[in-house]
Amino acid sequence: MNRQTLNLSITIQASKEKVWKVLLQDETYRIWASVFMEGSYAETDDWKEGSRVLFKSPEGDGLISRVELHKPYEAITIEHLGVLVKGEEDFEGEEAKKWKGTKESYFLTEKGAHVQLTIEQVTDESYIDWFNSTWEKALEKIKDLSEQATVTHG
Repeated sequence: MNRQTLNLSITIQASKEKVWKVLLQDETYRIWASVFMEGSYAETDDWKEGSRVLFKSPEGDGLISRVELHKPYEAITIEHLGVLVKGEEDFEGEEAKKWKGTKESYFLTEKGAHVQLTIEQVTDESYIDWFNSTWEKALEKIKDLSEQATVTHG
């Protein structure tokens, strides 16, 4: 499988803590992740390092992943291990092989009163154009949510 790396950044007028919550809190995650698939959500043990994450669609399709790195308010890296097909785990099929070993990372850097959010996505080359355009939409949603007056704390 041929892999490519996508890097995108956006500047957000909010604290690192607020952006972090928008990224990982279930309520806001569902909003910004909807640009990838309407109704998608993440099942996770609070994004702990080494923990399993299931990125799921309402139909039970999605990704089986693991949190590789978790530095609160700074960085999180997720490695994809396989796929879910109608709720069944698949680590060896053709689609699973495209995802196995790919990663997505989120980095937060303070720039004065702003935060720069950088997304790094290592993915199969067949997905690169789709991710490039979709991440741009997701970053705008993350920015909008982060710059709103309040984010539910939880």
